[in-house]
Amino acid sequence: MAEKQVMILAADESEHSAYALQWTVEHFFAPFGSNTPFKLVIVHAKPIPSSVVGLAGPGAAEVLPIVDADLKKQASRVSEKAREFCASKSINDVVVEVIEGDARNVLCEAVERHHASVLVVGSHGYGAIKRAVLGSVSDYCAHHAHCSVMIVKRPKTKH
Repeated sequence: MAEKQVMILAADESEHSAYALQWTVEHFFAPFGSNTPFKLVIVHAKPIPSSVVGLAGPGAAEVLPIVDADLKKQASRVSEKAREFCASKSINDVVVEVIEGDARNVLCEAVERHHASVLVVGSHGYGAIKRAVLGSVSDYCAHHAHCSVMIVKRPKTKH
């Protein structure tokens, strides 16, 4: 049997990420049972503590271990939630990775390392100004990842 293509899914603690996982599993994994065409690799980029704190001012050295511990707990929660969701949908051929670094670089490097065919990212739905200030992981990956990039957006709710 031919080796399955790799699909990488970006995961964080956001609702957008959870929706992207749910949508991807429902459309690309659940309908195929154990005969899915993809191997799922879920990647969480754990920020470097100094990038969260900023290395300015006295006391930064004392704060870094606390921030790092919190980031590790967050990464553990993200990984566990992803594993639990996949297990609840009988998706057992899943790998969850936590890699320290900026999400943009971590995801593009994961695509290369796994020779992925598809990278799935959730859309936070930022407007143009917020996206310009914060930078868009999905936009960066769409331009730099060496595979197809699927951006999963939540449907707009009607009021």
